Amino acid sequence: MLASIPPAYVAPFERAWRNRELIRAVVRREFISRFRGSLLGPAWAVLSPLIMLLTYTVLFSITVPQLSTGMSLTDYSSGIFIGLIVFNLFSELAYRAPMLLHEHVNFVKRSIFPSETIAWTATIRAFIYAAVAFGVYIGFRLVTAGTLPLTILLTPLLIAPFALFLLGVVWFLMALGAFTRDVAHIMASIVPVLMFATPIFYRLEQIDQISPSTAIWLRLNIVGDYIEMMRALALDGRLPNVFAYLVIVAVSVAVFVAGYQFFMRYKSVIVDVI
Repeated sequence: MLASIPPAYVAPFERAWRNRELIRAVVRREFISRFRGSLLGPAWAVLSPLIMLLTYTVLFSITVPQLSTGMSLTDYSSGIFIGLIVFNLFSELAYRAPMLLHEHVNFVKRSIFPSETIAWTATIRAFIYAAVAFGVYIGFRLVTAGTLPLTILLTPLLIAPFALFLLGVVWFLMALGAFTRDVAHIMASIVPVLMFATPIFYRLEQIDQISPSTAIWLRLNIVGDYIEMMRALALDGRLPNVFAYLVIVAVSVAVFVAGYQFFMRYKSVIVDVI
């Protein structure tokens, strides 16, 4: 069966598996170094999302109460939190990816170093922090609602394609960022705008009621699609639209393969330009 899978889909995983010890070591080093010198250490991985949750909930429930209409404060808070977990996962990698090769220039300059693995280490690290935040969400819901929907067990079916999508984006931005640092500045300008074009503090059905034509454009934002589907599974207890799910999976796989091939195509040139 594996023999029937096109090599373009298998190659990224083969190379990652071959360099799994290197990836594991780098991820461990980055996780430790992030909290080095901090009094609370890894506890910040829990405290940061909690502070973020409370701040945004209070801010938006007071300043724009219409956004939480029809929902309890805890449900609205949970919806925001899920949106922030998914979007922050994307934004962390989008901000960091253009400069990743510059951060690891001492390794990249060595011809034997598999520079494509940097995308894996950055993505895995980001997912570790997102997993901690999701654990905070689970604890929050158990305390405030007393239960979790059974559909939350299906969230890995969303996490897997989202990881592929992010890996493709990271490979693409890594390659572009090697040629010009302007990519980092572009992402720093685009991502904050994208945050408000993504259904984090509102839901797409609310936009449907106000401006259906605007909602159509917002649905083209694949990160927003992942947020809406994650809310459906982890908060609302319902299954997302199957056709929409298959579409974002197909797009994510395409981005994954295209991003990897783009990076590998220019990999040999990148060494000379960074």
